[in-house]
Amino acid sequence: MSYEKYANYDQQWLFPPSLEDLLPAGHIARMIREFVDAQDIEGLGFRVRVAEDGRPNYSANLQLKIWLYGYVTKNRATRALEKACMNDIGMLWLTGMQHPDHTTLWRFWRDNRKPIKKVFKQLLQVAVSMEMVSLVLHAVDGTKIFSQASEQEGLHGEALQRKLKRVDEAIKEIMQETERAAKHGGDCRLPEKLQQRQQLRETIQEQLKQLAEKEREHLQPGDEDARVMKCRNNGNKFAYNAQAVVDPSGLIVAADVVVDESDNYQLIPMLEQVKDNIGEVAQQTVADAGYVAITELAKAEAQQLPVVVNLPEALQQNEDQPYHASHFVWDADKDHCICPQGQILTFDSIKHRDKGVPYDVRVYRCGSYETCPVRWQCSSSKTGRTVQIHPNHDVLLRCREKLKDDDMRKLLRKRGSMIEPLFGWLKQGMNFRRWTVRGLEKVRTQWLLLCTAANLIRLHRQWAEGKVVFE
Repeated sequence: MSYEKYANYDQQWLFPPSLEDLLPAGHIARMIREFVDAQDIEGLGFRVRVAEDGRPNYSANLQLKIWLYGYVTKNRATRALEKACMNDIGMLWLTGMQHPDHTTLWRFWRDNRKPIKKVFKQLLQVAVSMEMVSLVLHAVDGTKIFSQASEQEGLHGEALQRKLKRVDEAIKEIMQETERAAKHGGDCRLPEKLQQRQQLRETIQEQLKQLAEKEREHLQPGDEDARVMKCRNNGNKFAYNAQAVVDPSGLIVAADVVVDESDNYQLIPMLEQVKDNIGEVAQQTVADAGYVAITELAKAEAQQLPVVVNLPEALQQNEDQPYHASHFVWDADKDHCICPQGQILTFDSIKHRDKGVPYDVRVYRCGSYETCPVRWQCSSSKTGRTVQIHPNHDVLLRCREKLKDDDMRKLLRKRGSMIEPLFGWLKQGMNFRRWTVRGLEKVRTQWLLLCTAANLIRLHRQWAEGKVVFE
């Protein structure tokens, strides 16, 4: 016979229930406790009390557990963590029913940002020791995450100039109206709306002065480290560029945050961080075209860091365009280029490039363009075709050859399925679309803490099965 269950509020316990019995054996709180208890808290640099006088304080060991469990369970605010310490069964068990308040938790975060970052590496080294990190293939990519500061408070030079022009026109119009009224015996006092426009003008000028002093075109006064970045489906927003390197297991093996709007010069720093974290880089690291900077690819070769980077269309060898720059052969010894028609392009000039890492390119120009039968197919320039040769041109040629290899192309196609789901999970599943702190160093700490939580979640199943042990 079917029946419904109701809460029996009159039932009494002979013995109070134990938190140990209420928390499942495989609960992630147990994993976090084992991991933190295995760490040398003082050795990592956490502030540890040495004085015996005064009121007892909450230990760094305890508060680190709270922060890690909070990020695993999507509680990232200090007040939310404070409530969880009194309401969440996992947190009650983990803290031994201790209840640090939000101010205490915030001070721990403020005073221990550097050691909190080191926890990411500590967990990763455990995974490496258990042979859970592959050294065959890694994928690197970046994602833009919005600044915590309000977008409406941001200053934009071009918009401010337009606004200042409109205010000046309004002031001029009001002054003319006031003068006409005075000629006809009207009130000569400055109207209130003029005073408001003048105050607005002073405010705009002060904001333009801030931009000039910082030598910036865009500025968020509440978060000056944030930059205007192109965010997918959201236009240009104040944000930070969060970087990650991912293993096929889903573990994040390197993580960082930068203020560069593009990924061009992040490849080498991320590979160096991988080497520092796990001792060596993978046999191949794949990246999309956003990481293409020929100077960086040259550094990777020099440091013997194997990478496969998808070149943008402008640099790829395009068979559909017979007069694409990739079909021009550069002879370094004779210092000239040979076009597909066999004509010689002689050295013309040197151009300096300041973007990113400064370098000089050699420019070669066609001298027989006037009589060339394919002149207008080759170039629309009235002064003849030019070809620019990068100082690391040989590196570019080797990259093109590498992309012709079917095995390398297969590796490159795996990049999206390795790292894109991670960013989707962090933003959608973990509900992390905006930083909750301001400033580059604080943002870096939060990103590494989030990545540590992500790795804990990835390792949880193996830990529950006894494959991961913290010693």
